[in-house]
Amino acid sequence: QLAESGGGLVQPGGSLRLSCEYSGLTLDYYAIGWFRQAPGKEREGVVCLSPTLGTIPYADSMKGRFTISTDNAKNAVYLQMNSLKPDDTGVYHCAAAAYVCPESPSGFEDWGQGTQVTVSS
Repeated sequence: QLAESGGGLVQPGGSLRLSCEYSGLTLDYYAIGWFRQAPGKEREGVVCLSPTLGTIPYADSMKGRFTISTDNAKNAVYLQMNSLKPDDTGVYHCAAAAYVCPESPSGFEDWGQGTQVTVSS
């Protein structure tokens, strides 16, 4: 199971850290990906952490601004988001897949319920 938290309202240029708490899996064997979905748009990959290949970014627009990290003691994966823009607004989900980071969201097996991020002044 996966559960996201940490979303909210932030001004442009601000930062947020999202959390994905997981249970029933281990990061030794599962990849964790972050996705977002803006109103009226398709789900978009943000970044994925693979047990074999490390960090795999899905989109160039978020490189250098978004960072994925883990805390094994807390069974959590984080998404640190800096220099936020209004286009970053959406519902952010984490998802799990066995061993590798799939190329599309359909390749992930389990999903959290999502957390809303709104970037607005």
